[in-house]
Amino acid sequence: MDHSFRYLHTMLRVGDLDRSVAFYTTHLGMKELRRNDVPDGKYTLVFLGYGDEKSETVLELTYNYGVSSYEMGGAFGHLAIGVPDIYGVCETMRAAGVKITREPGPVKFGTTLIAFIEDPDGYKIELIQRK
Repeated sequence: MDHSFRYLHTMLRVGDLDRSVAFYTTHLGMKELRRNDVPDGKYTLVFLGYGDEKSETVLELTYNYGVSSYEMGGAFGHLAIGVPDIYGVCETMRAAGVKITREPGPVKFGTTLIAFIEDPDGYKIELIQRK
């Protein structure tokens, strides 16, 4: 097996690119790394993350011109983001109007602290307390 494989990005289709970029940069602290508008293909790609794409896995948001919503389907689970203070992060997000779908607390049958939020398109994001 070739061990030079690397996980590059996860792509989500979004209905309002500016709204989604604002959510991930404002509430989750990601930075917009690059943007590629393709008028002939009628789509725009925005790559967001916490570090350089050369060494970090990133999030790709895809906006298809004129498409404002998508059916979620049953296969996708969630994104996971490590946070330093899950209770404080959730309070800040709640005050900013972020939808918290699972309050922070221990995972069932364990001790890891988690919470779940939703992005503006309804994608679930698990927040995990990191030490």
